[in-house]
Amino acid sequence: MILCQDIKIGTCIDLEGQLYFCIDFLHVKPGKGNTFVRTKLKNVVTGRVIERTFQIGFKLDDVRVERRPYQYLYQDDMGYVFMNQENFEQVTIIKDLINGVDYLKEGESVEVVTNATSGEILFVDLPIKVVLKVVYTEPGLRGDTATNATKPATLETGCEVRVPLFIEEGELIEVDTRDGSYQGRVKA
Repeated sequence: MILCQDIKIGTCIDLEGQLYFCIDFLHVKPGKGNTFVRTKLKNVVTGRVIERTFQIGFKLDDVRVERRPYQYLYQDDMGYVFMNQENFEQVTIIKDLINGVDYLKEGESVEVVTNATSGEILFVDLPIKVVLKVVYTEPGLRGDTATNATKPATLETGCEVRVPLFIEEGELIEVDTRDGSYQGRVKA
């Protein structure tokens, strides 16, 4: 149990039988009335964000979570297989629990978040930016750069992103795993 005024960004709480991560909070002291805490909470399972307000002194059930480094090995019919980099234990995780699964490539290091009490895997976080190789894209036309024009490009993981016209096949690019946006070229 923690008091609502002790909640911070990243705190995991059990609210009405569901797990939520705090993504934003604000202590409010109005001119009249009692102080309260306004929070934005993200559901661990659905990803839905809700806003909740708590009066100072309200008790919340906190959940202890652990973040551990894992390495992605391969995909089979059961899901995605990861290896714990500390004890080399392998675990299979379903696609729905992996944030940015389209940008996951073999050998990639990820962070697996688990409930420390039950050992249940809550979700998998990829690094915010990953470097991927362009395997197919149409050639850009010379001189066609007056605007911020983009074209589709297929990456080594099979996903498609929008890239500037000057990007060619075989180049390495940096992609944001949160929204799939092109971030820049990477020198090999």
